[in-house]
Amino acid sequence: MTHDTHAPKVRATEAAYDQIEQMIATLRLEPNQPIVESDLIEMTGLGRTPIREALMRLVASGLIEQQPRRGLRVSEIRIAEHLILIDTRRVLERLIAGASARRASPTQSASILQCARDMVSAAERGDLTGYMQADQALDHVNHEASRNPYAVQAIVPMIIQCRRFWYAFQHEGDLERGARCHLLEAEGIHAKDPEQAIAGADALMDYLMEFTRTVIEN
Repeated sequence: MTHDTHAPKVRATEAAYDQIEQMIATLRLEPNQPIVESDLIEMTGLGRTPIREALMRLVASGLIEQQPRRGLRVSEIRIAEHLILIDTRRVLERLIAGASARRASPTQSASILQCARDMVSAAERGDLTGYMQADQALDHVNHEASRNPYAVQAIVPMIIQCRRFWYAFQHEGDLERGARCHLLEAEGIHAKDPEQAIAGADALMDYLMEFTRTVIEN
């Protein structure tokens, strides 16, 4: 009985987290922008409690910062630190890719492959929204398939930081190359080939490194 009353509350917090995270990643909530609870309630259509719980999680992940006497603000994009973030993300991406290749169910691996193919076709069309939606869907299944909640918990804030960085500097980016890296990893997972899956994850991190260096140099 307790579980039933608890579930809607958890779902509301998850929905609030997903929506606010998306607003941060796509720069609808800009770096350094103050967080106003009443605005978020209006924007999401959700209540004060799930919004507050979602904000606490976003503070813990570093996407929102608590500033003395100034309340909550969206964290800055720290360009110089971004290379360190990708180095750290690489270790976790390799771990998750290898685990998914070994552990994904047939349904999960088919879904991962389809999401990667959707990314390729969205990239060919120049459809950034479609690309990002397929990317998020792929991450979701890949993380579930890895059965490593600790790696997933650690990597999710890094993925959002990278997504936000992409939206901020997308004029320097190459959607088709990003999609090809995801497809290499997805084909490895589908073939139950951890080495290929890890090679795909590495290729993606190499690309993100180059993209970041281009942004820094320009």
